[in-house]
Parts: sequence; C-alpha cells; structure tokens
Amino acid sequence: METENRKLIFEKEGVYLHTNAKRSNQDTTIPGFIRIVEKDGESVLEWSPVQDDGKNAPAVFYAKKDGEGGEEETNFDPGYEPDWAVIGTVKQNREKEKTPVRDTGHWGSFSLPLSELYSLRRARFSLGRNFMVLTSRGGDPLPPLHFHRGGTRELFRAMQRYIRLVPSPVDGRLFLAYPHDSGALSQSFDELQLFDDGSSDLVSRFIQDPYATTFGGFSKVTNFFRGALRPPESPLHSRSPPEPNSAHPPDDEPGFELITCGAELGPRPKVTRGQPLDNWEQFLDPEGRVTDPQKVKELVFRGGIIPSLRKEVWKFLLGFYPWNSTAKEREDIIRVKTDEYFRMKVQWKSVSEEQEMRNSLLRGYRSLIERDVNRTDRQNSFFSGNENPGLKLLHDVLMTYCMYNFDLGYVQGMSDLLAPLLFVTQNEVESFWCLTGFMDLVHKNFEESQEAMKQQLLQLSLLLKALDPELCDYLDSQDSGSLCFCFRWLLIWYKREFSFEDILNLWEVLWTRLPCENFHLLMACAILESQRGELIGSNHDFNTILKHINELNMKLDLQTVLQGAEGIYLQLAQCKELSVKVQEVLGLYVASSSEEGSPDLEPKETDTLLSQAEARGASSCQPSSSYTASPRPPPTYP
Repeated sequence: METENRKLIFEKEGVYLHTNAKRSNQDTTIPGFIRIVEKDGESVLEWSPVQDDGKNAPAVFYAKKDGEGGEEETNFDPGYEPDWAVIGTVKQNREKEKTPVRDTGHWGSFSLPLSELYSLRRARFSLGRNFMVLTSRGGDPLPPLHFHRGGTRELFRAMQRYIRLVPSPVDGRLFLAYPHDSGALSQSFDELQLFDDGSSDLVSRFIQDPYATTFGGFSKVTNFFRGALRPPESPLHSRSPPEPNSAHPPDDEPGFELITCGAELGPRPKVTRGQPLDNWEQFLDPEGRVTDPQKVKELVFRGGIIPSLRKEVWKFLLGFYPWNSTAKEREDIIRVKTDEYFRMKVQWKSVSEEQEMRNSLLRGYRSLIERDVNRTDRQNSFFSGNENPGLKLLHDVLMTYCMYNFDLGYVQGMSDLLAPLLFVTQNEVESFWCLTGFMDLVHKNFEESQEAMKQQLLQLSLLLKALDPELCDYLDSQDSGSLCFCFRWLLIWYKREFSFEDILNLWEVLWTRLPCENFHLLMACAILESQRGELIGSNHDFNTILKHINELNMKLDLQTVLQGAEGIYLQLAQCKELSVKVQEVLGLYVASSSEEGSPDLEPKETDTLLSQAEARGASSCQPSSSYTASPRPPPTYP
C-alpha cells in the first residue's frame, strides 16, 4: 500500500487499546490497527481504532486468544496470558504527531516517530497481563495496547529496520532503542545540557523530559548502555515463537542472578565524625617521610583536612608524592614532573590552526573544553569573571591531559573534577598531576564502554536490596529499579550534589579508600534511605522520583550522609549471612580454607573500621555455614 509521501511497512490488526489498565473491575478496550509507515522520509509507529460506520467500535471488545478470527466476545477471561502489549508516551506539541484525544470515553489515533523512541519495557499491571512499555521524549501517557492475536515479534523485526533494540543488563525487562548510526550515541553532555548551568536547568528538564534526560542523555554522552548491553543473540532475538496453544511463558529476566539477602541485619551502629587533620608535622620523620600513612588516612576519613594543609596532603592521597618519599625526593619529583608537564603542553600549543583543521579529534577536544571551562564553578571567585587567569589554567591543564591520555582524551564532566584541584593547589603543574591521580581512580567512568558505570549501578542495587528490599521493590514497581537517577552521583563523585567546600571535604574522605573502595556507593544508599519516607509515603511515580532526587542537590548535609554511609558499612560488615556478592562489593569476602593461599586475597586497609564496630559490641547476624570470617585486628580509630 503506497500513497504519495507515505509507504506502509508493517500492519497488524487486533491491537486493543486499554483505557483503564490498572482498574481490573472496569477495564475497557478499543480494537485497532498498529502500523509502521514511512512518511516524508521518516519512520513512524501509528495506532488507529477500527471504525464502525464512522464511529468508534464498542468499548469492550475481545477475541479469544486461541482462535485466529474466532468468535468475538465481550467477556474478558482473566485466566489466559496475553501476548506483549505497548504503552507509549508521545511528545507534546509536535506538528507531525497526532496527540491522543479523549472524547466521550474513546481515544483517537496516535503516532510516534521511531527516532523519538527511547525504550521498550515489559511490564505487568494488576490484571496480570503483560505490557510492553514504550517511552518517548514526551510526558503525555497513552493507555496500553494489547496484541491480542500476536504479532509483536513481527513488529520488532520491522522496527529494527530503523532502530536497534537491545536489552539492558540493569533491568532484564528493559530494552533500549538506539539509531543504527552509532555516531549518534556519542554526543556530549554539552549538547544534552545535562551539566549546563544556564536557564534550562536539570530539574526543569527532568520535569519536561524525565526519561530522555536520564537514559537518552547519559547513553549519548558515554554510550552508557550501548557498550554494556547484551549482544544481538540476546533473548530479544533468540526467543522462539510459542506453540499456538501454549501458555505465555512467565516473566524472566535473563542474564541476572537472583540476589536474596535473606540476612537479618543487626542494629546499625551510631557513628560520629571527628576533628580534621590539623598537625601534619607530627607524622613526618627528620627526613620528611610520612611515618604512619594509615593513621593519616584514618584521620582524614574521620574528619577531613584543615584548608591550610590540603595543598600538601592531597598530593599524597592522589599519588603525586609516594608516602615513603623524603623531602629531598619530593623536590626532585616536582622538577621532573614539571619538565614532563610542559613537554606535553608544548605538543598541543605548537599545533598551528592549519594543522588543527586537519585534526578533528584535537579540534573536538578543544571545542568541548572551551565550552566547559566557561561554565565550570563560575560562582567560585577563583573562576569568576571574564579574563580570569583561573579559567586559562583550567583550559590548559585539560588540553594537556588530552596529550597525556590520548585514548580517553577529554570527556565532559572532567572539568568538574579538575576545578577543586586547581583551586586548592593554585598551581598548574601540581593540579595536573593530582588530576592524573584522581583519574586513575575514576577514568573508567568516562570510557566509552561504560562497563564501570554499569558495574557500579549493579553493585548499588545489590547493596540497597540487602539494606531495604521494600524500597527496592517500590522503585522497581515505578520503573526506577535501574537506579539510573544515581548516574551523575557516581560519575563525578557527587560534584553537583554538594557545595564547593563540602566537595573538598568529601573527596579527601573518598581518596582514603576507607572503609572500602566502594564507600561512594554506601553514600548513595544513605541518601536513598534518607528519602525513603518521601518516596514511598508520597507514592511517587517514575517521573516524580527523578524530579525529587534531582531536587536534592545542594540540600543534603554532607556530615549526615557520611555518618549514614559508615553506619551502613558497619551494620553490613557484622552480618555473617550476607550474600557473597554483597561481601565482594564491601571488600569483606573471606576465602574458604581451600582458598586461603591465594595471593589475590590480601588484608584490606579497612579492617580497623570493622574491628571498631565489633569492639562496640554491636549485634551481628548468626554465622553462615558457607564460610568463616577471619579474626580482625584491634581497632585503631583516631
């Protein structure tokens, strides 16, 4: 079927629109057609109702599932398992789209350009029927469409002529849509304005466009989901058609291990913060070596560092100075590292405009850096105003980092990591080498494959399930179980969630790697737990969860969050029945007797914190027979 500027690609009848899917006693449906058409070079998904003498068909209209073209009936049989169905949200105020119109209890037709599709999610409502939730850039919800006579797999095949549909490892029921042009997946934070400090702030974008801002935006920046998704031979492609008379298979989430905590956690220990490190000289021997690095780290973890000492101590925490170096050796390090820095800086400074025109990679890095520098921490006096020398240093250090790390180059968000370092060191060379040390910890966050970000979100999910299964269930019921709203927290270590001064304190705490390397995940747990009553009590849905979480920035008390995170660690650390997966996230997994000789299982620096919890006599769970915890050393808290 072809008309001028319109070509039919796919059509299926028997697709029922459910106008009240969540009310089992008053379910109404409208039969219709689902189509994919090409209009003016654009592929569009359309649904339109069956017309009966120019009027809408009856509101209640069902066909037996096992009867192709069988007898029509108006009584719904809740015993059968229907095929997949579609829910959509359509961008408002688009000239090319027909928005859903409700008139005397009936819905009109709608259309959705496939280029605006962001996800397909399999879901089940209270009727026990499965639906495929389709999400676009808009916020105007449509009721479910049930493929009463099948045809969803054929629809998928037709859709994949124009887009890629790949399952997410974060949520086995979620399928993400990407254009076939992979270049479209590497747009930056700048284009999406996720880090823009301008008038189009993040909160308003979440309100107007929540799912696209979260999934679409982050995936385009760093290919967050694309590289982490399962390959094409995933269940989406390999699922075989069911037998004609077979029941619909139960919901499955391939690729996931079912994690059930099953452990009854003891009471959470009370935690207090300490005083900041204020006497550096007491830790130096006559030649300038740090005599007790572990003690220094514990003091920093407990209370941070006074501002006057940060410039010196940060260089140890970030690996610029070895802990066992003498004062003389550090002078030599400064001299060598200064020469090395300026050699790299000369490399990009010596590139002429003509040469740069033939180097799209360098040109792209420069363009991104120049835009980011002009909007990074401009409220801070060190970076405020025009022609500020701090801005030039920020630019030059980031450009030089591109020479230092050719593979990674510059990714938006890195300027957020550098600004506090430059503010504290007040030195171009030292800030650069501190940045390289910081990036050694977080560089995988910015890599295109995004395996590290995927792993962190999965680990965060494991921790939250162990702590609060009810909260996890609620988030999952609101399509928020992927915890995608925590992405920015983990990407740049809460840089946008706390004040500038708080970030200086937070980062030096995290750089100690105490009480475990994933302490930043425990912080996320503490924040989410603090919002539990608001999220569940107010019955937030997906959109309002995203809005609420993103309205927390600059409203959180850092010391309260740190206390909560450490308390969570101590509470979990004393439970002997934790899943091995959770133990691994916390660095607490203890080898069985057959593994004790493994060189990979070395004591962690964080054992003193666990011992402190045990010394306080906090209750613990009963030990599991699957493993035995090794004795912990005595506490050495400051």
